[in-house]
Amino acid sequence: MKQSNERGGDLEVRHLTRTFGEVRAVDDVSFTVPSGLLTGFVGGNGAGKTTTMRMAMGVLAPTSGEVHWQGRPITGLDRRTFGYMPEERGLYPQQPVLDQLIYLARLRGMSTSAARRSVLDHLERLGLAERAKDHVEKLSLGNQQRVQIIAALMGQPQALVLDEPFSGLDPAAVDSMVDLLREHTTHGVPVLFSSHQLDLVERLCERLVVLARGHLVASGTPDELQARSVLRHRLVLDGDAGWVRDQRGIHVVDLAGPSVLLEIIEAGAERDLLSKALDRGAIQQFSPERPSLAQIYREVTA
Repeated sequence: MKQSNERGGDLEVRHLTRTFGEVRAVDDVSFTVPSGLLTGFVGGNGAGKTTTMRMAMGVLAPTSGEVHWQGRPITGLDRRTFGYMPEERGLYPQQPVLDQLIYLARLRGMSTSAARRSVLDHLERLGLAERAKDHVEKLSLGNQQRVQIIAALMGQPQALVLDEPFSGLDPAAVDSMVDLLREHTTHGVPVLFSSHQLDLVERLCERLVVLARGHLVASGTPDELQARSVLRHRLVLDGDAGWVRDQRGIHVVDLAGPSVLLEIIEAGAERDLLSKALDRGAIQQFSPERPSLAQIYREVTA
């Protein structure tokens, strides 16, 4: 049973499709952003990520399909409880940071005193306390990004939908942001965020959703995606491994001196491979190699 201070629920997109004239930007996309988990949303430019997020937030009407929240069709009132960071940032450049964030927090239903406390705390945690009275236009793009993030986190959001929240942030700011997001997921808040930084997504996410050309091409936990990926092995020999290229039933993915990353494309080919390797000398290593997110991404979007 959830504690009374927990928030959130499952956010689901069901068969979302969006066309712009003759262009089908999003085509029958379905996935779930589970309660209390960080879900990474990845894909190349034009894959449909931003369009999908806009439909989830009601900024853009779907051509077909539905968005559900907590097991039922979402309402405008539900969306008002969400924290949203759009692709086009919505800050007022000539307003002071503190005043602007307090104003935005009050729009989310916070009292002035509670909003001020929360804003000051977030500014401190993201390294902006000394810039609280500066106008937004005086900040660097990275610091403007931090302010935009704080705006999305105000008012105990029930869900978070963040379009490229880590873009332009330095490593320290990324770590601070991750800590904040994990505090929300601890309370059951589902977090969907898009990013082109695959190494960051791999480090942070409990679930992944991959789009390519408007289509969903993969979704699941990292372990699930890795289990579906092509199994590869790392072979390390005493001497040069160039001869492995000529082995039947073996596809060489990468070779550097005595080390070769390979795929076994014919059943039993590894037995002949290892027999020949032993004839040539010692085998230092022969083991399965877990694919990285970048490798999985290239496979599913090819």
